[in-house]
Amino acid sequence: MAYQAVCCRKEIKYLLSERQLAALSPVLEEHMEPDAFPSSTISNLYYDTPDFRLIRRSLQKPDYKEKLRLRCYQVPREDGEAFLEIKKKVTGVVYKRRAELPYARALAYLAGQEKGGDSQIFHELDWMLRRYGSLAPAMYLSYDRVSLKGREQPSLRLTVDRNILWRTECLDLAAGAWGEELLRPEQRLMEIKIPNAMPLWLADSLSQLGIFPAGFSKYGAAYQTMLGRRMSHQEVEKYA
Repeated sequence: MAYQAVCCRKEIKYLLSERQLAALSPVLEEHMEPDAFPSSTISNLYYDTPDFRLIRRSLQKPDYKEKLRLRCYQVPREDGEAFLEIKKKVTGVVYKRRAELPYARALAYLAGQEKGGDSQIFHELDWMLRRYGSLAPAMYLSYDRVSLKGREQPSLRLTVDRNILWRTECLDLAAGAWGEELLRPEQRLMEIKIPNAMPLWLADSLSQLGIFPAGFSKYGAAYQTMLGRRMSHQEVEKYA
């Protein structure tokens, strides 16, 4: 798979219904087309500290935040393609760094058992692993994605995710896509990824259909669900 190792863009997220997506589809078909990989199932392992420092900080919405994840586009074999990604957000702009290793080597590298590489991206990964010191798989997230790009503006990308699943057990991408649904059955998560301003045709269509941005993080939403359940369980045990 050809992939972009470095990118810088704005990412705007929307939670919408199937009905809203169906109403928007004719406009998208007019102005957009499938990208190089139009349909995929993406699975991720999010790495964090034992006290979930990265996602807790992210949910506080600071000017700077970062995440580390391991991503695959199919259930991986040991020698299968895997991507190590640092995702940083600085005052609303997303910077992504991505490096590739075979799945087994990627796991070993992230566990501190072998070296990664000599590229600048691996230097950034090395620094992040040293900085936090105790990063380990914290959550699995997968989803089915449809990806589009602008016909006249290829740098404009739009993705729609469904079947968003999460789990905190069996944190191995080789175990396949299973877990708990994050969204309601009729909901979809749409992301618009743009280097600069949103095209007028798209902004107008979203406004007319009542589709508005939603500050939403898959990892953040799943973490908050998990945290809420733990607190409820502790309350039950307290009064048992």
